[in-house]
Amino acid sequence: MLTCIIQYQIDPTKRAAFAEYGQRWGTAIPRCGADLVGYFAPHEGSSTLAYGIYHIQSLAAYEAYRARLAADPLGRENYLFAQSEKFILKEDRTWLRSVTTGGTP
Repeated sequence: MLTCIIQYQIDPTKRAAFAEYGQRWGTAIPRCGADLVGYFAPHEGSSTLAYGIYHIQSLAAYEAYRARLAADPLGRENYLFAQSEKFILKEDRTWLRSVTTGGTP
């Protein structure tokens, strides 16, 4: 099991748009095959860093998931929403695996 952490740098004047974006992924991501932990918007401290976190079985499963997400109507709509509203300034993905015994996942 792998965990993908997406770190977003967002426009601080468009935090509400990012929140809407994250809420939409709450439906599309699980439907397309990943185990969504959640989307996290700034609350205190930095007003520009936000995160999306999900688990997936493998990098091969990730490739199939990305294809399903790109073909999903809500997924496509959300990608277009982000492009049109321009609230994401930068996006980085980090892949991690759990090394704790008995930890999740």
